[in-house]
Amino acid sequence: MRSALAAVYIMTNRNHTVLYTGVTSDLETRVYEHRMKRDRSAFTTRYNLDKLVYIETTANIAAAIAREKQIKGWIRKRKVALIEAANPEWKDLSADWRL
Repeated sequence: MRSALAAVYIMTNRNHTVLYTGVTSDLETRVYEHRMKRDRSAFTTRYNLDKLVYIETTANIAAAIAREKQIKGWIRKRKVALIEAANPEWKDLSADWRL
């Protein structure tokens, strides 16, 4: 059986006050769904999280889920350090995508 790439990602809002960690096998589609606020009751919709600030790819979805759970268990300070190590300016990593 072939394993597919998966991604763990972190989204935030304009002021970086709320962080959301998620996992997907189709990052572009997932970011689009968050931005379009497809699920009105979703956490990302309620807190207007539409800025992708961190991406980490894994070899398969099981590894991505394990990593997502690990990151979700961290305190905010550690998540911020992870983001800033890869994206010190908190740029929207999907800004140039054709969503």
